[in-house]
Amino acid sequence: MGVSIANLSKAFMVQNEEIPILDNVSLDIRDGEFVTIVGHSGCGKSSLLKIIAGLVPYSSGSVEVNGKRVTGPDVDRGMVFQEHRLLPWLTVKDNIGFGLTHLPKEQREGLITKYMQMIKLDGFGNAYPHQLSGGMAQRASIARGLVANPSILLLDEPFGALDALTRIQMQQEILRIWEEARTTMILVTHDIDEAIYLGSRVIVLSSRPGRIVEVVPVELARPRDRGSSDFAYIKKKIYSHFFTDEPAGMEFAI
Repeated sequence: MGVSIANLSKAFMVQNEEIPILDNVSLDIRDGEFVTIVGHSGCGKSSLLKIIAGLVPYSSGSVEVNGKRVTGPDVDRGMVFQEHRLLPWLTVKDNIGFGLTHLPKEQREGLITKYMQMIKLDGFGNAYPHQLSGGMAQRASIARGLVANPSILLLDEPFGALDALTRIQMQQEILRIWEEARTTMILVTHDIDEAIYLGSRVIVLSSRPGRIVEVVPVELARPRDRGSSDFAYIKKKIYSHFFTDEPAGMEFAI
């Protein structure tokens, strides 16, 4: 059934002053879809993701996941942040299985093994976070978000702290996982190339308070060619909402 957002608005109180963050956002995301969100810093991208996760209350409007109104966190929604946030005193396998302690041991270990294989971390189950590379730690974080089999995985700039090469590898990895698991994914990013490469639609938000200014469909075959004219056309279309001049290079993040 997916996500249904209607007339959503959010404001924060800062020193007794109400600061609007999101204004009248309406959006439907289909079950199994991969949607990306871009916009200026401070436009409410991450707040929107946290509202869907149930981590932040909204001021007005409605948010439903699979026909159920969002009133708080739930196991049907997983979240991955920019920092991997693995617990340093736990091994990789214990981090991945942290939210499965209610399950019988055999079932829990079976799920951990399944997702460690999915993220290609076989053999690293007894390693600790400090022994992993940045990309490996982020893959473990993604596995932790997926292991409870949520219907939706929310990704808040999950590759922002990685170097350029690792970032591209992780983009390919998350696509492989999405194609295998078919979990609905919603990713916030500052990188327009990344948004186009990953998303079936790119949601463009205005500067604060964030409003949807355009929903850009990405009807390109996968794997996508970042150097193609069709890719460049979509990129230029998205840039037009932020700049009057064409971007100087292909690697630009807003």
